[in-house]
Amino acid sequence: MIIETIWQWFVAPLQFEFMLKAIFVSALVGFVCSVFSCYMTLKGWALMGDAVSHAVLPGVIIAYILGIPFAIGAFVFGLGSVISMGFIKSKTRVKEDTVMGLVFTGFFAFGLVLISKIPSGIDIIHILFGNVLGISDQKLIQTIIICTVAIIFLMILRKDLLLFCFDATHARGIGLNTTVLYYVLLTLLALTIVAAQQTVGIILVIAMLVTPGATAYMLSDDFGNITLIAVISGIFSGVVGTYISYHIDAATSGCIVLLQTLLFAISMVFAPKHGLLVKTLGIHSH
Repeated sequence: MIIETIWQWFVAPLQFEFMLKAIFVSALVGFVCSVFSCYMTLKGWALMGDAVSHAVLPGVIIAYILGIPFAIGAFVFGLGSVISMGFIKSKTRVKEDTVMGLVFTGFFAFGLVLISKIPSGIDIIHILFGNVLGISDQKLIQTIIICTVAIIFLMILRKDLLLFCFDATHARGIGLNTTVLYYVLLTLLALTIVAAQQTVGIILVIAMLVTPGATAYMLSDDFGNITLIAVISGIFSGVVGTYISYHIDAATSGCIVLLQTLLFAISMVFAPKHGLLVKTLGIHSH
């Protein structure tokens, strides 16, 4: 009886085409974001992801006005925010975290002004929180292409980007162009955010770019293992979160992010080397 119930829970959503698309896209985006989150966590760029994700809002609005795919507008403005942050950082005394705050609030405010002044049929809720259950075939293809491009570049530049994230000074010392790597990493970040925006929206995308990597860092010190754990966590959260949202009739993006947060909380407590339980027992044993 229990097995039959579990089986029905698993197969029930699969009879709907929109659920098949949603599960596939959530798994794909979860995979790409998880790989990228390892670099983001290592570099300490959680706020950077937040900045770029907010900066794509005006791009989506302008893309709607021009009648072009939202992904193009979002990427252009995401890239624009990256270039703006790099320029301000290199030309002023302002620290990087302050620059991020300035840029993402400016871009996001511009997007809000556009929404309020230009009549459009855009559902702001879908932009902010995603609409993976209503993803069209066109956006599905766009997401697949964007994710494929991002992963290919991450694989090609894996060693250089890893060294840059771990120790930029050493990377510069052995002859790597850290300025180019800086912009390449941020460009890939913008691409990843554009892909994830359809799934969880521009507000919650930062969770998909940070949580899997943070969870994996609690469980391992080896970057290869960290990447593997993050990917498993990201895909699991994407797929199971979509299933849960179907069965409880709740927001898909919220279910995915809540599940990722739960996995992090579990790893934070029970991680074999860095978990709170181990540290607490270690303290009591002395």
